[in-house]
Order: sequence, then structure tokens, then C-alpha cells
Amino acid sequence: MRRVVVTGLGMVTPLASGVEETWSRLLEGKSGAGTIEKFDASHLGTGYACEVPRGDGTDGTFNPDDWMAPKEQRKVDEFILYGMAAADMAVADSGWSPEAREDLERTGVMIGSGIGGLSSIAETAVLIKERGPRRVSPFFIPGALINLVSGQVSIKYGFKGPNHAVVTACSTGAHAIGDAARLIALDDADVMIAGGAESPISEIGIAGFN
Repeated sequence: MRRVVVTGLGMVTPLASGVEETWSRLLEGKSGAGTIEKFDASHLGTGYACEVPRGDGTDGTFNPDDWMAPKEQRKVDEFILYGMAAADMAVADSGWSPEAREDLERTGVMIGSGIGGLSSIAETAVLIKERGPRRVSPFFIPGALINLVSGQVSIKYGFKGPNHAVVTACSTGAHAIGDAARLIALDDADVMIAGGAESPISEIGIAGFN
């Protein structure tokens, strides 16, 4: 079996957007937990969560426009946006920019999610009840499917190697990295972008975990 090395990292976390920013705040003992700002959670049993800090992209904040055009953002759930941003960071950090067909065919993606497009599913269910099924976006399904994080990353970069999605709850990211490493070790791929993405902070998510 071949040896496997990690050559690039990317992170979008409740501490910060970016590897160095997240790591430095972790070493400082900072917490990513706080009062929920995304929606009014006063009617729920829990008013705290670990949200990704939003902003203009400076000081460790996450600016969606830095990673995807606003028009495209409306087509995907937030977990896909986070996954693509982290993947972009990792690819840039690795310096891997293949152009040859063989290199593209030997580069794969394995990014999973424990729940996937939970918010999109809940919002669409309400939309159907209030306005009818014809109001459902044609982008709803591809924007909520767990495997579409891997799919979107592959489409963006033209990677044509193994493309999978792992779904194992909170251990999803670790399993994805392990499975991706095995693909390289077994010579099924030369390079894999691997990890996990999640965005479960919503009314249904908080209520469900409560």
C-alpha cells in the first residue's frame, strides 16, 4: 500500500473562517458558542449554538460572497457553501492545480455531511404548505443532497476521480478522510479532497437535538 500525506488544509468553523485564524483562537482558549443570531430562538429550549461568524471576510469572519456568487448561493444549502469554501482553501493551500487529463482523472473528492440540507428541507416543507408544490425551486433537491458538496467541488475544478459522500453523523468528516486515504493507499486515486460540512442550526435542528 502507498503512503498518504496531507498537503493542504481548509476550515470554516464557529471559531473563524480559515485555518490559521481557527487554530490561533483555539490555542487562545476561545469558544465558538454564543447566543443564536440566525433566528429568534426564544420559543425553543436552547438559545445557544456554535454559529460560523459572518462578516466582510476580515478578522476571521465568513463572507459567502468570497466563495460563491450571490446568484449561485440561492441554489444551495448553507452546508454546501461551507464545504466548498473549506475545499477551496485546502486546494489553494496544497498548490494542486492539475491540467493534464490523467491528473484530473486521478483527483477525487470525498466530502460528507451528517444531516445535509436540513434547513432547506424544513423551509421547503413550509413553502409547500403555505404556497403549494409549484413554488418549490428546481434547485431544491440538488441544493440539499449530501453528495452535492463533493459534486460541486468536482465540477468547479474539473476533478474526475472517485466522487463519494460519507454519512456517519458526527464522525462523518473523520470517516471521509480515512476512506479517502484508503483510496490513495490502494492506488484508486493520487489526490483526494476530503472532509465534512454541516449547517444544522435551524429551528428544526435545535428542536430535534433538544
